[in-house]
Amino acid sequence: MTAPDQSRPLLWQLAISHYSEKVRWALDYKRVPHRRRSTLAGIHIAVALYLTRGATVTFPILELGGATIADSTAAIAALERRHPERPLYPEDPGERRRALALEHHFDEGLGPAARLLPFHELGREPEMFGELAALAVPPPLSRAPTLLASYARVYTRRRFGVAGEAAAARARAAIVAALERIEIELASGDGMHLVGERFSVADLTAASLAFPVVMPEGGPLPADIRLPSELERFRAELRERPGYRWVEETYARYRRAPVPAAAA
Repeated sequence: MTAPDQSRPLLWQLAISHYSEKVRWALDYKRVPHRRRSTLAGIHIAVALYLTRGATVTFPILELGGATIADSTAAIAALERRHPERPLYPEDPGERRRALALEHHFDEGLGPAARLLPFHELGREPEMFGELAALAVPPPLSRAPTLLASYARVYTRRRFGVAGEAAAARARAAIVAALERIEIELASGDGMHLVGERFSVADLTAASLAFPVVMPEGGPLPADIRLPSELERFRAELRERPGYRWVEETYARYRRAPVPAAAA
């Protein structure tokens, strides 16, 4: 087996994180050969602190051209500068501002909600939580789903405030609001893209951050994975919305990995 090229960009990620998916998608869309390194959720906090000299506690972190870049938005900005081919920022200044504003909007609203709600519902069904957690860790940890479920419930409560129906209700409302915003932007444009007439960082951000709820083909998790019944009910209520279908279609149209990433 050929050793990975150590000069390639290195993405530190949580395998099933939608913010990590956002940067993975950007790397793949731009066809940038790169490496990926995953750690166990929780352990990644110490790794992030070490890599950024205390600047952040979270992933993704992208090592690119000698720089260590925390935050998915900053990582995509750096990729645009270093790898301008297949741009994600619109050329038109007005469209660029709109795309960046939408990226921020979905980062701050949809992202946290689409993470909290599945964790809330999974916390009620430990067996499913263990199955999901096992997909994100290497053996032998993946062979201990009960232990993983207990760890995941404690971690998500402390890290993301996953506790109580009130927080879950706010997350549901934020997800619906995000789909409504997608639908408004589509109606004012070509019906396929959120800004202008080509794929941009706005589309990538909205689709990738919606994946924990929509579960499209091509996402980080198998589309047929077992999900809690309450989450499935919520998804069923949304399934015929144009915004929900747009996420599925955007994954089908643009989510490709033409340059396989090497394990770091």
